Amino acid sequence: MAQLPTVEDVARVANVSRQTVSNVLNSPEIVKPGTRERVESAIAELGYRPHASARRLRTRQSSTIGIRLDPVVNGISGSILDRYLHALTEQAAQRGMRIMLFTATDPVDEIEQYRNLRDGADVDAFVVTATRYEDPRIEWLIRERVPFVAFGRPWGEDLDSADRLWVDVDGYAGTYEATRHLIGRGLQRIGYLGWPEGSGTGDERRKGWAAAMTEEFGLDAAALDALTHRTEEGVPHARRIVEELFAGEHGLDALVCVSDSLALGAMMAVNEAGQKKFPVIGFDNTPVAQAVGLSSVEQRLDLVASATLELLMGATGRRVLPHGEPASSETHRLVTPKLVVRRSSHLAPVEE
Repeated sequence: MAQLPTVEDVARVANVSRQTVSNVLNSPEIVKPGTRERVESAIAELGYRPHASARRLRTRQSSTIGIRLDPVVNGISGSILDRYLHALTEQAAQRGMRIMLFTATDPVDEIEQYRNLRDGADVDAFVVTATRYEDPRIEWLIRERVPFVAFGRPWGEDLDSADRLWVDVDGYAGTYEATRHLIGRGLQRIGYLGWPEGSGTGDERRKGWAAAMTEEFGLDAAALDALTHRTEEGVPHARRIVEELFAGEHGLDALVCVSDSLALGAMMAVNEAGQKKFPVIGFDNTPVAQAVGLSSVEQRLDLVASATLELLMGATGRRVLPHGEPASSETHRLVTPKLVVRRSSHLAPVEE
């Protein structure tokens, strides 16, 4: 059996010391770029793989990031977290890290899970999802000085604070682009179907639609409110509210929706009303949107995952940095989504 390459072999090929190889593996940010690249090339050439258990004992780190597995609210928008977790797990593995999933019944229970995993040295950091205003989970992590990154802005807090690392998708930019696309097709009465006020994500997405409508048509707050319709998340809720709209003189030319769930419900009501060419655009670009030919805003979750790890570990790091020691001057990352336009009878026409 061929002998597996060792640290000494890597050091010999890269013409560096054993300690330099160790630094590249555990603290790459302290190694000069040229030297680091030479060591990384030697690692790739030899196919060297660090002994994970030995490294954990040596560094006293678990090489594990914990994240709560949220309950699935429905089978449409609930796929977003699944796709994010898949991208995060793949990219973490490339850095020698693992993802640990756990469940919790509510924020209080989630904090208790944080405490248990932290005290047992089972994880090095956490990813917080489904952020909200005055989030008690984030306050606990900051107070306990536990490394974390939030997927979603810590709404209502100091967004530029070095204590609050976060990654989010620019919902404003997404709905702005969707609305401009419809305007570019010659449509004017473009309505917005969103969630009740008070959701940071929902409110931000409405702002993008409102900005595009105001920019193009000079609408004031009252006119924007007249074009706004709100309901709870879920296909049946959206279907019912759009059915009611189409039962009267709605005067709309199109709808931009806060999520694919609401867009699908709207699409059903539109089709039942016999207006299959009425444009509907969703947000999230879920598998359901792809299956039914619904135009939607893609969150680009691969970029969200890579940004999550970069904020925790640096651009090429292989360990989580302590709380209060950010990998760079960057404390957050706002990922720009992209509009995916599909050819379908219930969407705005696309030029040939």
